[in-house]
Amino acid sequence: MFFRNLTLFRFPTSLDLNELEPRLAECALKPVGALELSSRGFISPFGRDGEALSHRIGDAIWLSMGSEEKLLPGAIVNDLLARKLEEIERKEGRKPGGRARKRLKEDLVHELLPRAFVRPGRTDALLDLGHGLCIVDSSSRKSAENVVSEIRHALGSFPALPINAEVAPRSILTGWIAGEPLPEGLTIGDECELKDAADKGAVVKCQRQELQSDEIAKHLEAGKQVTKLALTLDDHVSFVLGEDLIVRKFKLLDGAVDALESTERDDVRAELDARFALMAAEAKRLFSVLEPALKISRADD
Repeated sequence: MFFRNLTLFRFPTSLDLNELEPRLAECALKPVGALELSSRGFISPFGRDGEALSHRIGDAIWLSMGSEEKLLPGAIVNDLLARKLEEIERKEGRKPGGRARKRLKEDLVHELLPRAFVRPGRTDALLDLGHGLCIVDSSSRKSAENVVSEIRHALGSFPALPINAEVAPRSILTGWIAGEPLPEGLTIGDECELKDAADKGAVVKCQRQELQSDEIAKHLEAGKQVTKLALTLDDHVSFVLGEDLIVRKFKLLDGAVDALESTERDDVRAELDARFALMAAEAKRLFSVLEPALKISRADD
C-alpha cells in the first residue's frame, strides 16, 4: 500500500480529531441504490470487510474514501433512445418534441440503472497531525478536494486548504535546473516540463534526459521556465514536483523498501500496517524538505 500521487492540504495542528472514528461511521459507504448513479462514503483502510474506518500510527492517520458508480455509457442510452424515437415516428407518423425526448431518455435511464454494472473505487488519504497536513493519493485537484469535502462533511468542520507557496514554484524549479543549490538530500532526476512564459507558448517535455545540459540551458535562455521536475530524496523517494505543488509519480526506492523487506510479518494486516508506516514517514520527511524550500505557508492555528 503506497500512495502514487500526493495532493496536499494544510489544516490547523490544533484541530481536535478525537471523535473522528464515530463521525466517519456516520458517513460510511452504502451500496449504490437501484436508481442511483453513484454512492460515496468511508471504508476501512484494510478493505471493505474491515471494521475500523481509520487507522492511526503515531501522528499519522490513514483514511479511505470508497465509491460505487453505475456504468451506464451515454452511447448505449443514445442508441436505445434513437430506436425508441424511430419506433414512435413509424407508428404515429410524427417526431417527438424536445420535452418528449427528454422524458423518454429519463425513462430509459431509470429502466437501465438497476441492471447496470457497478464499478467500485477507492481513494486513500493521510492525515499528518504533526504538520497539519492532509495528503490525498490523487493527481487530480478536483478528486482530492472531493475527499477533503467528505472529511469536512463527516467532521462538521475541517478547515483544510490546498498548500500555498509564498514564491512562484516555477521560479524555484527553474533555478534548481539552472544550477542554484538544491535543498540537502534532493537531486535532480531525468524528467521535466518547460513552458514559455507567454500564454499558449511553447511546451517542451523531456524524459530520460540529462537536465543540467546545454540543450536545456538553451531553453532557459529562451525564456522557458520549469513547470514539472523529477527529483529524488536521499535515494529513498523519487517523484515529479509540479508548479501546482502536486507530487506525482511518488515512488519508494530500494533505500526505503529494503528496511521493509528485511522484517518478517505473520499476516497481511501487519504487512499493510508496516507499509503505511513507511510510506507516511517518507511522505512527511519529503514535506519537511519541500516546506522551507518552497516557502509553503502554514495554516492558521
